[in-house]
Amino acid sequence: MDYQEAGVDVEAGRAFVKQIRSLVEGTYRPEVLGRFGGFSGLFQLPGGYKEPVLVSGTDGVGTKLKLAQTLDRHDTVGIDLVAMCVNDVLTSGAEPLFFLDYLATGHLNSDQLAQVITGITQGCQMAGCALLGGETAEMPGFYQPNEYDLAGFCVGIVEKSQLLDGSQVQIGDRAIGLASSGVHSNGFSLVRKIVSDRGFTWGDRPDLLAGECLGDILLTPTQIYVKPILKALRSGFKIHAMSHITGGGLPENLPRCLGQEQSVKIDLNMWKTPPVFQWLADAGNVNSEAMFHTFNMGIGFVLIVAAEQTAEILEWFISEGFPAYAIGQIVTGTGEVIGLPS
Repeated sequence: MDYQEAGVDVEAGRAFVKQIRSLVEGTYRPEVLGRFGGFSGLFQLPGGYKEPVLVSGTDGVGTKLKLAQTLDRHDTVGIDLVAMCVNDVLTSGAEPLFFLDYLATGHLNSDQLAQVITGITQGCQMAGCALLGGETAEMPGFYQPNEYDLAGFCVGIVEKSQLLDGSQVQIGDRAIGLASSGVHSNGFSLVRKIVSDRGFTWGDRPDLLAGECLGDILLTPTQIYVKPILKALRSGFKIHAMSHITGGGLPENLPRCLGQEQSVKIDLNMWKTPPVFQWLADAGNVNSEAMFHTFNMGIGFVLIVAAEQTAEILEWFISEGFPAYAIGQIVTGTGEVIGLPS
């Protein structure tokens, strides 16, 4: 016997690494050292920092992968993977430096997985970070044919004096919501249950969604907010805290960026919920409270800013092509989000 008889094609693995080499090297920053394909990735810290703090994050794409695999479309989930990690790191005020991925499958399908890696490299370029390394694991018998799983890891950097940790937030600060690109990468277990249990298909074109294909809308990748927010920070705007709206929606994620004895009061009339969320609520008979506790509802990222700069910051993000809304303010409280459906 040999490894190939056991289901692991070593030669295909080597060929796959060669296939993705140019994609990976296309993400490199000047600080990347060493060569592609080593046992570890090498990265020299950028200069100009007095007290550099490294900020790390890790995440996956969840059961959105099931949708990609069902539709045999794998070019967007890599962007999701990067977005979920870099947006988290960004909330500390950190610039993402490098990214690593872990990709596991039962049998290495190089065409399929090359699409995934293409998405990952696109996401890294959107975030300005290097794809420094990764692991592709072929695990026969562990996954069904054409199934794979993804995990991502990101490291960023911030000057210690500029680290955002909630201590800068003040009563009276305003909450600015940046629009999401759609469902992003959370809540897909509920999405899939609605579609399967209520007799829909991914190819359906509901009137509420202006006749667009349901699968296309739901595969829209997670918005990456890194470049405009870093630009805003470097422009001197008084951003006191940030929150990435992921699993648990606004109720669970907004309190994570507040200080002691603070709450945030939200005005739901300040933005219009995208149609895809209304369709999910109607199709699945999901009440408003459950929707807000599961999905981002159109707000993918929140900035807590000084009240006097609210209008200027709103105008700036809109000019950068990122729809933004003044959705609330910081009030005295015990860490809750006030004004959401209950």
